Amino acid sequence: MKLTSDELRKKWINFFKERGHTPISSASLIPENDPTVLFTTAGMHPLVPYLLGQPHPAGKRLCDTQKCVRTGDIDEVGDASHCTFFEMLGNWSLGDYFKDEMVPWSYEFLTEQLGLDPARLAVTVFEGDSDCPRDEQTAALWEKCGIKKENIFYLGKKHNWWGPAGQTGPCGSDTEMFYDTGKPKCCAECSPACDCGKYVEIWNDVFMQFNKNADGSFSPLKQKNVDTGMGLERALMNVQGLKSVYDTDVFVPIVKKIEQLSGKSVTDENSVRAIRVVADHIRTSTFIIGDERGVTPSNVDQGYILRRLLRRAIRFGAGLGLKSGDYSAIAGVVVDIYAEAYPELAAAREKIMHEIDEEQARFERTLENGMKEFDKLCKYLQTDIIAGKSAFRLYDTYGFPLEMTVELAKERGFKVDVDGFNARFEEHRNLSHAGAEQRFKGGLADTGELTARLHTATHLMHKALKDVLNDPTVNQRGSNITPERLRFDFSFGRAMTAEEVKAVEDKVNAAIKADVPVTCEEMTVDEAKAQGAVGLFASKYGEKVKVYTMGEYSKEICGGPHANRTGELGHFKIVKEQSSSAGVRRIKAVLE
Repeated sequence: MKLTSDELRKKWINFFKERGHTPISSASLIPENDPTVLFTTAGMHPLVPYLLGQPHPAGKRLCDTQKCVRTGDIDEVGDASHCTFFEMLGNWSLGDYFKDEMVPWSYEFLTEQLGLDPARLAVTVFEGDSDCPRDEQTAALWEKCGIKKENIFYLGKKHNWWGPAGQTGPCGSDTEMFYDTGKPKCCAECSPACDCGKYVEIWNDVFMQFNKNADGSFSPLKQKNVDTGMGLERALMNVQGLKSVYDTDVFVPIVKKIEQLSGKSVTDENSVRAIRVVADHIRTSTFIIGDERGVTPSNVDQGYILRRLLRRAIRFGAGLGLKSGDYSAIAGVVVDIYAEAYPELAAAREKIMHEIDEEQARFERTLENGMKEFDKLCKYLQTDIIAGKSAFRLYDTYGFPLEMTVELAKERGFKVDVDGFNARFEEHRNLSHAGAEQRFKGGLADTGELTARLHTATHLMHKALKDVLNDPTVNQRGSNITPERLRFDFSFGRAMTAEEVKAVEDKVNAAIKADVPVTCEEMTVDEAKAQGAVGLFASKYGEKVKVYTMGEYSKEICGGPHANRTGELGHFKIVKEQSSSAGVRRIKAVLE
């Protein structure tokens, strides 16, 4: 079946609309008031409150196409199936249907809508443990649909359990669907758990019925949910019988542009990986910068990931012969491909290209400084070996990949302690992972009283900032809330004065003192706009949203936890106002 990305999106939405699901818009790549992740990594992230039982304005059955970014497998990018940005086709049941409905629908969509050969489908189900029993029900449903018994595999938690997104939250067993590529089995026990490439994952149905508690125990959720996810790029690859996601229509024009600019070709085995890395990283960077809450390159949080993606693309591109201006030209092709599906990219075209050009210029200056550091290092070496810690400093501070340091050292008659570098790199990665784990302590999954109060305070502060700074460009660009404090990023081109900080505090505290009720109404996006509500208006026409009103002090679209009255908040205090990235300021505040 020859199926384009646009046709696949439409097939997905129409299939589930016919089964009573309401299509909802893709959420921002930058999670709102959620410190659990830097980026939206799955369609369920914006829906955590509703998976925990909060009513969704669009009902109990939902479907969408969600923008996602994951960088955990960045070293695998360049193979046939890994990407750092991808579109996740998703559908949800919020306490409505469960396994009996979802498994047959999955089979029907794969075989009838996508035309996949049932004989080449393989599925995995949960083998069971002390927390949750063996999922014989799902296996029986698959067999009833027509999946051969020998193609049904029982696997443990490592492979067939999803969540929670952090240390606590909704989770459950899942069933995953794979397509047999036709490659021979790597061993007698070969299964979808193998990394041999015989099986490629297409779809994942998660049956959320537990909440993981802080002590590691599991308790039943108030409602059973279904949460599914199909990667659009991998599905296209399988449906079209292609060898890689980079052969699909979302990548082909990008790859062709790189080939045109570089004079290299993906048919050259020495160039194919670099071309794919540049294509992937520039596509991801385009989406991050062009997002409704888009960030710019910096040394912290999302901006840091963006910077590393761009600089990694530039490093690989340099080996292809790409020059200044080429990367923004590639980004322009990305915008053209996705302009209809994600119009926010077209609106931000100039910003995207400008930021990429600026980061390339910054990186070139950094590399120039790095060369000076490398020269100095070689000048004072007492042996013929560059220490691992020195090679890692060149990597971490100046963006020198290990291969570049090794090549430069070889030219001058030196060697590099590669094992020492790898040890430092692993130590750095472990620290990064530990830091990431600290993010899983609050956010939308945390509906505790302290978090709800701070969340409510962000609304009051947002409105106060708009009033005090009297600048129409002042808008929320990100928020991170824990039970201890709030962190709020907003667009503004200069540091606030002490008087302005005090004025914002005073306005928020006046709203708290007024002790007005925090009310919630469900309305369409157009109705919210007409009432002057603040928020992202990326939702589809007619889609319902929740609008929280606090007297005359705030009216904002939101899905997070809130206090019942402003008087519950206590005293609001800004503890720091600083730069976050170019054109973005950051406030840290507490409730005393």
